[in-house]
Amino acid sequence: MVDLLKGIIPNVVNKPDELLESINQTFYMLSVSGSIAFVLGLILGVVLIVTRPNGILENKFVFSMLSYTINTFRSIPFVILLAALIPFSRMIVGTAIGTTGAMVPLVVGTVPFFSRQIESALSSIDSGLVEAAQSMGSSPLGIIFRVYLKESIPHIVRVTQITAISLIGLTAMAGAIGGGGLGDFAIRYGHQRGQTDVTYVTVLVILCIVAFIQSFGNLIIKKSSH
Repeated sequence: MVDLLKGIIPNVVNKPDELLESINQTFYMLSVSGSIAFVLGLILGVVLIVTRPNGILENKFVFSMLSYTINTFRSIPFVILLAALIPFSRMIVGTAIGTTGAMVPLVVGTVPFFSRQIESALSSIDSGLVEAAQSMGSSPLGIIFRVYLKESIPHIVRVTQITAISLIGLTAMAGAIGGGGLGDFAIRYGHQRGQTDVTYVTVLVILCIVAFIQSFGNLIIKKSSH
């Protein structure tokens, strides 16, 4: 078996420790930055919903400023964002290189996208449910948790899937400029040294990660749908 693998993917077989480390770095970036982006994006998405025109806490100033800020950051290409946030990354985490240094731009690049996804998910809630909750005397906080968030769990899981898969692409892009992970592994060996088997294996690993995220998310959607 080992001899067969050496014949098919010789360059990968020669560096299993580096491949494993790259996978661990990708999961580290995905889990930490994804968790932070999930919390911040969920909060901002909720704020967008409740402060929009005819929202339960309508506030044109807050909605306009937040919407404008999100749109601004969403329009910045991630590669440019990586370079622009170097001083900020050093101030926050003490470094701008490696997996730790990539965390800040990954969060900043993901939160605007995810907050819009959350806004879209919460917008699918029937306005009649919100009105019914208001008529029964529910507080704005109660409506947020018992109506918006509870009733839109399948939609939130679905947009989280989309965002997580997008975040995998961003981690690979961060790796291309020294952020570590599978992107760095593929660029360093697959591209710069012409080891195409490294590139193919990297793509296969990423596809497996994406497939796992989709399967796990679909399972939660199935369990939470009613």
